Amino acid sequence: MALVRSVYNLLFRRTSTFAITIMVGAVVFERVFDQAGDAVFENINRGKLWKDLKHKYEEKEE
Repeated sequence: MALVRSVYNLLFRRTSTFAITIMVGAVVFERVFDQAGDAVFENINRGKLWKDLKHKYEEKEE
């Protein structure tokens, strides 16, 4: 209960800190969700993406 009380007093007691907590949480969630979605997409499509095939089509510069 001490941890819950500390978190409440630190983040949720005042409206201003509550709003900042929500905004920071939304930004962090968006970044994590985006990275996870990209990782899943690249894992499913491994071998079909441009980064996997471009060495076959690029000409070497001399």
